[in-house]
Amino acid sequence: MGKKIVVIGGVACGPKAACRVKRLDPAAEVVLLEKGEEISYGACGLPFYLEGLVPDVKELTTTPVGVVRDVNFFKAVKGVDILLNTEAISIDRKKKQVKTKNTKDGTEGAISYDKLVLATGSSPVRPPIPGIDLDGIHCLKTLNDGVRLKNAMEQAPGKNAVVIGAGLIGMECLEPLLKAGFSVHVVEKLPFVLPALLDEEMAVPLMKHLQSKGVQLHCGDGVVRFEGDGRVKKVVTEKSEIDADLVLLAIGFRPNTKLAQDAGLDVGPMGIRVDAHLRTSDPDIYAGGDCVESYSLVTGKPAYVPMGSTANKHGRIIGNNLAGWNSTFSGVCGTGVCNILGFNVARTGITERDAKNEGLEVLTSLCPAPDKPHYMKDAKLIHLKMVAERYSGRLLGVQILGPGEVLSRVDTAAAILKARGTVDDVFETDMAYAPPYSPALDNLIVAANVIQNKRDGLIRAYSPAQVKEKLEKREDFIFLDVRTPKELEQMRLPYENVVHIPLGMVRKKAEELPKDKEIVCLCKISLRGYEAAKILEAEGFHKDKIWLLDGGLVAWPYEKIVNM
Repeated sequence: MGKKIVVIGGVACGPKAACRVKRLDPAAEVVLLEKGEEISYGACGLPFYLEGLVPDVKELTTTPVGVVRDVNFFKAVKGVDILLNTEAISIDRKKKQVKTKNTKDGTEGAISYDKLVLATGSSPVRPPIPGIDLDGIHCLKTLNDGVRLKNAMEQAPGKNAVVIGAGLIGMECLEPLLKAGFSVHVVEKLPFVLPALLDEEMAVPLMKHLQSKGVQLHCGDGVVRFEGDGRVKKVVTEKSEIDADLVLLAIGFRPNTKLAQDAGLDVGPMGIRVDAHLRTSDPDIYAGGDCVESYSLVTGKPAYVPMGSTANKHGRIIGNNLAGWNSTFSGVCGTGVCNILGFNVARTGITERDAKNEGLEVLTSLCPAPDKPHYMKDAKLIHLKMVAERYSGRLLGVQILGPGEVLSRVDTAAAILKARGTVDDVFETDMAYAPPYSPALDNLIVAANVIQNKRDGLIRAYSPAQVKEKLEKREDFIFLDVRTPKELEQMRLPYENVVHIPLGMVRKKAEELPKDKEIVCLCKISLRGYEAAKILEAEGFHKDKIWLLDGGLVAWPYEKIVNM
């Protein structure tokens, strides 16, 4: 018999590590402890189970050919022993022993190890808000959580649902709630949705989309208490009172680190600290998945980025090293993607807000455009924001959202981020092109081109927020709208300082514009605005007075007059 390996935690990282080491070292004795009754399940599929797209929750525990990954499967196919309903309650590092408790009958025991793996995962945040233990308030983390929430949706006494937290879990549960006939309110303490993923100007199009689907947003508002007689009936916030027959608490997760901390392992505020080999401060104990502190490839600092994809990678790395290999994990970019009521949302790297908090000087581009050439009838809009370091041009982050295709673009950006690439590298990336899939210059490349132009002094641009601030300060400047008259009839800005000159007439009518005022050029997405800015410069206007509205009218989240 080879070395004995004990794995604590049976969702993603734990089973992956156990199976990987057993493949590489068949002589190893591998035992996995799981305090619950389910193992190796796809928790990320729970919103789709709630929606009915996954008819049976057990499907989240099966292999691609439909075999259930249960105790018998792991023993017969993987050679791994699984102990369900077995909670690890303490670790004796000197004796190399894990003390256990049966969660059914309370009996205690102990199991020895040569090497130990901690894959204890994370738990939903449940702040001490008055009334939080009332019936009808749910979290969504485990299969049992999913079953309970689905039953609650079917049996709720009314059809008022309140989602607390506008992060990924909360946003992904909007569709199943709406399809089940609920009136849905979202309460978010910060001023906009998906605040950990997006900058505010990128969140605004998503928020408008959610509101168009009937979602009632309460951003910049916090929960004061839950009210009800045994069962929740009302959510009282700082600004309002909302009737509630069902509440989903989705304000984030915390790493489960108590076991490691009690054992004297090095634990930080964002999880168990591990090295590149995913070893803890004890060389005989490894850790991975949602319970560990990650390393940001963008900032070079610790980060907490719990993702199922990362947990599976951790499991493979740990399995390799338990078998005697020398595998390392370099870190994460913070890449994620989701679909929210038909709106695709993707992000990798850091936001502009994050970058400035890190003390970085940045250049950004806002590039709303179709995901395919305009002549393709199935082309759909996507909003894309790119963030780069001002002087080096190093790519720092990309945010993409809209009904169009986002996945291939965010994945390409993530690969460039990992290589510490620049906007020049983005431009030179040999992305595939054919009209059914993308424009000749992909949206990602166009965004890089805009930043190149800013870096090289070819263009000066204001963000929508900067222009809005100028309006509020009553600064004296001109909006130069260079769209066609037909476009102007459909949508326009409601400000007195707007001058309309179609692009083809700008050169001829340039003399009608004052040279002593700032001129902010715009069109639908600011491509023609850029052309107008260069024409004005060629006509003798000082370039310091000529600006572009980043993203044009499509990216303008404020007042617009629309006559569609």
